[in-house]
Formats: sequence, C-alpha cells, structure tokens
Amino acid sequence: MSKIRPLPCEACPYRCDVASGVWATHEYEKLREYDAITPLQPFAAFACHASPNALCHGWAVVHNNRGREYELMALRLEGFEGPMPEMVVPLFASGNEAADHGEADMEDPSVEARRTQQRLLSKHPRLNIEDDDDDRVPLS
Repeated sequence: MSKIRPLPCEACPYRCDVASGVWATHEYEKLREYDAITPLQPFAAFACHASPNALCHGWAVVHNNRGREYELMALRLEGFEGPMPEMVVPLFASGNEAADHGEADMEDPSVEARRTQQRLLSKHPRLNIEDDDDDRVPLS
C-alpha cells in the first residue's frame, strides 16, 4: 500500500478546515506518535479512512515536512519512493497541532462536526463500529 492519496479527504484530521471533535480521542492521540524522531515512531503506516487502500495524504505530507530527523519510518518500511504529494489545502504543522485542534471540542462538538460524522458514516459503512470509550468515528 505504498500509494499516498493525492489529496486529503474532506475529513482528514490534519486539515485545518475540518471541525474539531469529529474523531475519537484515541484516534487523535495516534497522530501525536508520528511527531517523534524517526526511530521512535510507530512502524505502522497511516491509511486514509476514505480510501483505505491508500496512505493518508495529511499524515504523509505533514510528517515528512519536518526535516530528515523526523521522516516517517512507516513510509520507509512501506517502500515508498515518492514523489511526495504537494500540500494543496492548509494542514497543521504537526500531529500534535492536529490532535490539539481535534480534541478541543470533544465535550461539545459543533453541528458541523456532527454533520461530518454522519456524512462519513453514511458514505463509509465500515466506519460504523461501536466503541465502548467514545461515540465518535474511529479513523481506521
């Protein structure tokens, strides 16, 4: 699965224009793990929820724009050889920034966040799983 989605999906947690509180807390926390230096990052690649056969555009672009010391270990293990897609919409500068934004309205998500969740669940039935800890949509 070494293909990176060419554009971020409409609900990508790395997009600055996606409402806070769309995804489950534990899913936002996964984004932070990729901010570590390369050898301390998770080895698992981050697939796009909308196109699970492709890697997440936001994940690849954000984490590979932070300097050689922070390049994605998971992309190396996937055998990705480029080119890296261009940033075409505003994305957060790091997984921590994306997670902070996403978690900000967890207790009281906006109408926009709830609409995004419903759109995702109706469009991608595989996301419709029960989570004992949270009623928000999981990323993967």
